[in-house]
Amino acid sequence: MPHLFCFGLGYSAQALAEQLIAQGWAVSGTIRSPGEIAARRARGIEALVFDATAPSEEVRTALKQASHILVSVPPDDAGDPVLSCHGADIAAEAGHLKWIGYLSTVGVYGDHGGAWVDEETKPEPVSARGRRRLAAERAWAELGQQTGIPVAIFRLAGIYGPGRSPLDGLKRGNARRIVKPGQVFNRIHVADIAAVLSASIARPPAFPRIYNVCDDEPAPPQDVVTFAARLLGRPPPPEEPFATADLSPMVKRFYAENKRCRNARVKRELGVRLEYRNYRDGLTALHESGRY
Repeated sequence: MPHLFCFGLGYSAQALAEQLIAQGWAVSGTIRSPGEIAARRARGIEALVFDATAPSEEVRTALKQASHILVSVPPDDAGDPVLSCHGADIAAEAGHLKWIGYLSTVGVYGDHGGAWVDEETKPEPVSARGRRRLAAERAWAELGQQTGIPVAIFRLAGIYGPGRSPLDGLKRGNARRIVKPGQVFNRIHVADIAAVLSASIARPPAFPRIYNVCDDEPAPPQDVVTFAARLLGRPPPPEEPFATADLSPMVKRFYAENKRCRNARVKRELGVRLEYRNYRDGLTALHESGRY
């Protein structure tokens, strides 16, 4: 039986796990708090506690059963904690590991003034977060080259889906329409992330390979909120000029990067057909299903 081990059983990893469990896979992975174990087990996932600061003997044992590994634990100032704690254990299992997927971010590209970028574009991260992610990407690629384990690196756009979309923000009353002329963001529905990961598992790369995971239509963020409000039959929040809006430092950093990400490689090499090609498709489906 194929067995996926996830370092980090977060939103995207759980979407993939649900898909694979339905296909007869075993899935296990790490969480940070013992309080999350029951919820994961209810979904058919064996959860182990790993705080990303020290190796875990339970994790080391679980890796011996894994055929595939997904990594979504973010790096910190000291580097990638999974590699620090369990890189040697993963390398020791190279004989039976068929695939490692690493979830990164399109933030590694930095700012391109709204121009199009693809996987051949030189990464130029402008934030510390982006620089840490790029360093982690390279470390995982190096592990793949040294061990022969197929490593796929996925640069994810902004993730939305059930429980995490502008529809939810509007219902909570905290959605905003920040307007910065020329600004666009890239997005991806969580179901399409799972589809891309599953397609890569079926077609593991012969050498470390990078994939942009985004939909077909980068769009201004205020347009997305306006469309979501229309679906809900309510007026959108008022527009707020970026120059005068009261924003957190983190949000301001997001607006400092402006690019349009191409997704042709996942279509060409992995045969992926996105279910939600743009935010209108994704939000409409969420609204119709009531999953927000």
